[in-house]
Amino acid sequence: MRASVTPELGPIVVDILFSVDVPAMKSAADLEQDLYLVWPSAVVADRAAGAPDPALEKYLSARGFDVIDSGRLTLFARNLYRGEHGAAAEAIAGGAPFATFVRDDSALGLSAPATWIRIPWNPKFVNRVYLMNLKMTTRGLVKDKPATWVERTFWGRRHRLSLSFNETRHRAVFPMYFQNRDRVVRLSDEPAQLIINFADADHLKIDEMSPQSARRQLSETLESTDTISLYLDRSEGLTPQVLSVQFGYFTGLQSWAPVLIPTLFFVLGNVAGVLVRNVAERFSKRWTGRVLFARAKDAPQVKQQGAVIAPETLGRIVPGVTTYDEVLRLCGSDVEEQSRLTAPGRRTLVYRGRRVVPRRRRAFGWLATVSHWDREQHEVHIELDRDVVSDVQVHVTRSRLNAPEPP
Repeated sequence: MRASVTPELGPIVVDILFSVDVPAMKSAADLEQDLYLVWPSAVVADRAAGAPDPALEKYLSARGFDVIDSGRLTLFARNLYRGEHGAAAEAIAGGAPFATFVRDDSALGLSAPATWIRIPWNPKFVNRVYLMNLKMTTRGLVKDKPATWVERTFWGRRHRLSLSFNETRHRAVFPMYFQNRDRVVRLSDEPAQLIINFADADHLKIDEMSPQSARRQLSETLESTDTISLYLDRSEGLTPQVLSVQFGYFTGLQSWAPVLIPTLFFVLGNVAGVLVRNVAERFSKRWTGRVLFARAKDAPQVKQQGAVIAPETLGRIVPGVTTYDEVLRLCGSDVEEQSRLTAPGRRTLVYRGRRVVPRRRRAFGWLATVSHWDREQHEVHIELDRDVVSDVQVHVTRSRLNAPEPP
């Protein structure tokens, strides 16, 4: 059984190649009868092969199935000892009639379609020179694997295809097998395989295949074609033997995905970092000074830098009485000293500081909004004459800010 897959992933062409092995104590005349194949999906009729066989539709309808399509498939006899061209493949007149049917149960609903195919007897079935070839175009063999849009964009779509032998668990197939189970044609001792040919191997990605005994290799006869095959084990009896492949076709751009995706994330990460930082800084500048967390009865959260001397402290400095050491004790040692060479006994102590005070507008419990901030620049000049205060000057400059200054 050989399936041929192309990147278009339309209906899959399947070739079933077989012959009949005559037992030692029997003749071909003992075996002369039609063969029937139950295929677990829908097939496409070959209009050139002839008209449908009403007997097949009647047979299925009598067993409670609903026939949804019918027609004929192409049947060839291939001469193994002649070339691939010319008369190597002889078409069998009338082909193989089929009927596609479904099973409709009230409890389980409508089943997936299956196809009942009659292969008319031909003497070449038992002729060791020939290999019979039933060619059919099937629907529904390839199933799409669910994936996110990112996976489909960067890695392409993923699909699963399965070929099986002796798989009777299909809901529409099992009744046909069960009725005819005593007449099932067994595998002979001759080699038999399930084969899937994937065209355009240069753009093919096989994700997984099962069972592990399946073999992958380049086709010996077809150009740029990967072949995956499974040797059928006769000792398995009626145990289903399934060849399953998960695959996908990729474009030239998608082949660079392992390189492009990390590069893209690296670039986007750096760009996004800059954008987020800029937005955060603007947001912080705009709203940091607009909202405070404090109770209404609490004092304003004043931001202060440098030395801001309170008026009551300045009131304790008396010119002509307060000394240099007392000034440092009252106002602190964070001071700037200025002196003049022309007046050796005179010097000036300068205290500079800044206060930023919020002006609240509304308060909601612990949350308060700020209308603006008042900035105050404080500068105090204390004149000393021989380490005794001679004069005190205070300069305060006020301005309005929309937001507090950064630290």
